[in-house]
Amino acid sequence: MKPWKTLAAATIGGALAFNALAADLKVGFITSQSGPVSSLGIPYAKGIKAAEAYQATVAGRKVQVIQLDDQSDPSTAARDARKLIDEDKVDVIIGTAGSPGALAIAAVARETKTPLISIANANLPGPEGEWMVTLPQPAPLMVNAVVERMKKSGVKTVAYIGFSDAWGDLVYQSLLPAAKAAGIQVVTNERFARADSSVTGQVLKIVAAHPDAVLTGTSGTPGALPYRALAERGWKGQIYGTHALINPDFVRVGGASVEGLLAPTGPVIVAEQLPASNPIRKVAMDYRAAYEKANGAAPTDAFSAYSFDAWLLFVNAAQRAVTKAEPGTPAFRLALRDAIVNTRELVGTHGVYNFKPDNRYGSDDRSRVMVKLEKGQWKLVP
Repeated sequence: MKPWKTLAAATIGGALAFNALAADLKVGFITSQSGPVSSLGIPYAKGIKAAEAYQATVAGRKVQVIQLDDQSDPSTAARDARKLIDEDKVDVIIGTAGSPGALAIAAVARETKTPLISIANANLPGPEGEWMVTLPQPAPLMVNAVVERMKKSGVKTVAYIGFSDAWGDLVYQSLLPAAKAAGIQVVTNERFARADSSVTGQVLKIVAAHPDAVLTGTSGTPGALPYRALAERGWKGQIYGTHALINPDFVRVGGASVEGLLAPTGPVIVAEQLPASNPIRKVAMDYRAAYEKANGAAPTDAFSAYSFDAWLLFVNAAQRAVTKAEPGTPAFRLALRDAIVNTRELVGTHGVYNFKPDNRYGSDDRSRVMVKLEKGQWKLVP
């Protein structure tokens, strides 16, 4: 071979090798931009936009995000996941806005051996969930905080109303043992669908039970429905919720009926009220700055921070995984999954994450604070 041909071949070969080494990482992002869960899905999308502005590369490699709308439908979420994996060849999926959709994606992730970072509260124990982790705090951790507050306030009876889906079940199943241990009686278990426009029948049963307090297992704008119905019937007891309600649309729709609501949430929602010694404060303030840069306004919800934390988790794990395999390959997806489930002491906006291969959740007590809604603003409760 002539010298110039040898040089050209070497140059082309080197370029190909460099391109292979510098292959982009692909993230499939599924959220609910339309439908009844969109009040959560839209903030999730804004959180991913903030995360890209915060860090767009991993170990010198560009990260490509491919986003799809599941229209608040679990079947569509599963189809979106399959498209992202089979056609777009993503390395990981982050999604989605509702627990039923996240569980549908998890089934596809398990089948295709693709890591899933769930930003909705979804739990699949054992082998069924071995390809997923969940960012939102587990329902028992947060409901326990609510029950502790109830006990301190002298609550003896509590009524429950929640969605007739996986999230409603999670909250109720967490409430029963916590309430029993605290000596609090659960007097109702009412349910409604996210798309329902009335809960009159359910609320009449709650009012008839004369509880000291009411807890809901709801989220987003549909989550305001029970509180509005209670207020319309003049009910004056203490109202409680979960971290799934920390959303400006919920506050707007609930109006005066949700004033005084007590709920647990991640520290990010009251970051400026945290002590300077809290490591979460700095990350949460950095997130706020990135969010404002990317979206042109300050964040007012807790949900966009979950997708931001999902990105931090992905970036942290990918930095370790790229030393073991090339993006776009089954070997990399396995390495990435292993890196994710072995993450230790990763500081995010909602908590400090520690995962284990046999545990979907990475949160601990550092990931929860109690807040009270006062004049439309969430205030830290000591």
